[in-house]
Amino acid sequence: MSKPLELYVHIPFCIRKCDYCDFLSFPSTEEQQYRYMDALKKEILGAGAYPDRRVVSVFFGGGTPSVPKAELLAEVLGLLRQTFLFDEDAEITLEANPGTLSEEKLRIYREAGFNRLSLGCQSVHDRELRQLGRIHTFREFVESFSLARGCGFSNINVDLMSGLPGQSLESYEESLRTVAELGPEHLSAYSLIVEPGTPFASRELDLPEEETERKMYERTGEILGEYGYTQYEISNYAKPGRECRHNIGYWKRVDYLGFGPGAASLTENRRFSNTTDVKKYLTDSGRPEKIRENMEILSEQDCMEEFMFLGLRMNEGISEEEFYRQFGKTVDEVYRPVLEKYRKLDLLWRTGGRIGLTAQGISVSNTVMADFLL
Repeated sequence: MSKPLELYVHIPFCIRKCDYCDFLSFPSTEEQQYRYMDALKKEILGAGAYPDRRVVSVFFGGGTPSVPKAELLAEVLGLLRQTFLFDEDAEITLEANPGTLSEEKLRIYREAGFNRLSLGCQSVHDRELRQLGRIHTFREFVESFSLARGCGFSNINVDLMSGLPGQSLESYEESLRTVAELGPEHLSAYSLIVEPGTPFASRELDLPEEETERKMYERTGEILGEYGYTQYEISNYAKPGRECRHNIGYWKRVDYLGFGPGAASLTENRRFSNTTDVKKYLTDSGRPEKIRENMEILSEQDCMEEFMFLGLRMNEGISEEEFYRQFGKTVDEVYRPVLEKYRKLDLLWRTGGRIGLTAQGISVSNTVMADFLL
């Protein structure tokens, strides 16, 4: 029986890099975009066949994948379909930003087979968007959302951010309610992390107090719950049946192949990533062995650790039966002291053969998960 496989395609282009962004992304010319897409196709063709795999999800991320001509993305998706065996109902997501979309682009995406859109909104307040260095206004986001609906996208995610400079609890709650009123199928609500090397890292930022940030997280679940969304992972909320299958695959350690500079892959407990040197990528993409770096074979211990700290991100937690199936040991044989410690602190629950974080545990999840590193 064929095993599931996920595909990630990195499109590094953007109109202007946001001030908080540390992803591999940059502005580009049309000529650079064409050259990059050619290199991407060469990598896909050079990746080899996976006849025993079926593609269950594809995710075009960035950068801003909606910057280049839509036809270029359609060609790449078409080549993936020719190269790999796709599930008939494979989830195919495109990240996009307001200010880069048009009705024509959206029509081409739909015709090419993209069936899920992830729109970056971040805030409904233009002042907060300017602080972040976003290229769009909230009005432009609403226009893009409406265009996407009109072009047949019935599965849309919207990204929102909390903990922004100058953001109050009230302004964040207004962002949540305003976006929820639009009725997207999925919402990703992330807290701002000031990453080293970004413009934000060199500024004095008026960030909300820690207690306010905690309250923002708490209110996210409460408010979105009023609109019919269920939290299924630390930062993700969905209408019933609209959870992001691609991300769930990451958290459950489904094998994935990444294409493009900096893209990571995991196949049969072998992990590697592509070079982040774009020049090298453009030159050598057709010979994957020349662009793959950080190659490592994960030990059983590595795999057990990942099983726990990735699986615990999800509200459903981890399956004790699946742990035993994969590793031939009970979860107690490996983690009894840690499990007992956090159950006594009411940070973990254990019932029906599953183990997960309590609401209190989620609020200190980084500390709890670190203890599952053996």
